[in-house]
Amino acid sequence: MSTHPLTAEPDEVLAVDGLRKHFGPTVALRDAGLCLLPGEVHALVGENGSGKSTLVKILSGVHRPDAGSVRIGGSPVVLRTPAQALRAGVDTVFQEVLGVENRTVLDNLWLGGDRLLRPVSGDTSRREKAEEILAALLVAPPPLDAPFGALRLSDRQACCIARSLLRDPKVLILDEATSALDHDTRTRLFSLVKERAAQGMSIVLITHRMDEIREIGDRVTVLRSGETVGTLGADWDHDEMIRLMTGGAHLVQDTVRAAARTAGPAERPVVQRVTGSRLRPGAAPCDAEFREGEIVGLAGLEGHGQDDFLRLLLGHGDTQGVVRIEGDRKQPVTGPGKARELGIAYVARDRRGESILPWMSILDNFAIATARQDVDKGLLSGRSAQHRFDHYVSRLGIKYGRSADAITTLSGGNQQKVIIARWLAANPKVLLLNDPTRGIDVGAKRDLYRLLRELSKAGLSVVMLSSEVDEHVELMDRVLVFREGSLATELNRSQLSRERLVDAFFGGAAVTA
Repeated sequence: MSTHPLTAEPDEVLAVDGLRKHFGPTVALRDAGLCLLPGEVHALVGENGSGKSTLVKILSGVHRPDAGSVRIGGSPVVLRTPAQALRAGVDTVFQEVLGVENRTVLDNLWLGGDRLLRPVSGDTSRREKAEEILAALLVAPPPLDAPFGALRLSDRQACCIARSLLRDPKVLILDEATSALDHDTRTRLFSLVKERAAQGMSIVLITHRMDEIREIGDRVTVLRSGETVGTLGADWDHDEMIRLMTGGAHLVQDTVRAAARTAGPAERPVVQRVTGSRLRPGAAPCDAEFREGEIVGLAGLEGHGQDDFLRLLLGHGDTQGVVRIEGDRKQPVTGPGKARELGIAYVARDRRGESILPWMSILDNFAIATARQDVDKGLLSGRSAQHRFDHYVSRLGIKYGRSADAITTLSGGNQQKVIIARWLAANPKVLLLNDPTRGIDVGAKRDLYRLLRELSKAGLSVVMLSSEVDEHVELMDRVLVFREGSLATELNRSQLSRERLVDAFFGGAAVTA
């Protein structure tokens, strides 16, 4: 392992050395370095708040460093704007989908390609190139003349990646850009990345998914607290990487893992039940129940029904057989409003599109769902909201400057914590989580895992869709596996293993639901 990967390489494509960046009193980078070689896929990892986003924004021309140097092709450069970064051959795809929703897919693919925002529908050459790149990325490419905003999240993000690939940069930065992709699209993207790398393109991959790094990464650089703490080769060790980032060796801490192994809520009362509901026409009916104080995972290949099932619990779709149970009282869950009345809270997957209100402050984003708790003599009390928020800041480890700052000033992980705190403040009995750790770092995940175990121990029923196999194996009391729009398999704590779970995704032998 190299502890400081700043030595100049004769054929370096991009190198940064000693970067520092302050935002007021906050130190975002204190000594960051990176050396990128031709044709390599170089992963950049670290907890949220470690400086990854700031480093990427410096390389993208969004921020300028307070100190340190950036070299491209061995020559020092100052990237003052995103346009300068593009001209220097550096293109970035961010985690948040960036597009113009009321323009066509084709227009979005060539957005800014000639420094103009004019439509390109009549350009035959551009249409052909767009069709080619989308066919390589997507199993079922959308029509080029379809509105961009009508696409599902995975396809919109694929279009953003396709836009950068069409520009053919020297350096492609994928900043958590894979977190919104479905399984098939991610697989196709990785094939394209390997192909482009073989042709000489250099790729910086920022991800919190260890399997992605293992699959396509050549080297890994680790940031912690704004400093580069090491670079590992392709044979990196999982525990070593976790230690570099956090000081611990497991994704889920030992105390939480032990709680999951010893949890036994089978005799606790049922709080929600699904009987005979279908997730899509022609699919087999689903039967399931959820008990007080357990954490149940929803798993499966992308698009196989787990998202539909989670929304069914919230009151969407064929809700005839969905009931919320309190003692001897059974109440139908007829819609999201009714679900909330019955103590069911839902945290959406698409944080930007469905959860945060970007024009509002951190505190207002937290308090908006429970503002009635802050009314004093007919007036909203900011002091009351702050007092409630402080409770969750401590429990969830939320890191922020001032609660009056816009929520967009927070890292993705801290934004997610604020949204989860918003719904925990409503004191739900059932908490539905749609891939809540998507795009957040190991430390933020650990904070969430610890809190979920504490809450489940206190009686909260948690139903959590996750796209991470390890999360299911290490955290859940049991896992429901979906296949082809139906509930196919249920695995309890003693049956859970990575191999068995993945086997169930593909219809392998397992205990049927």
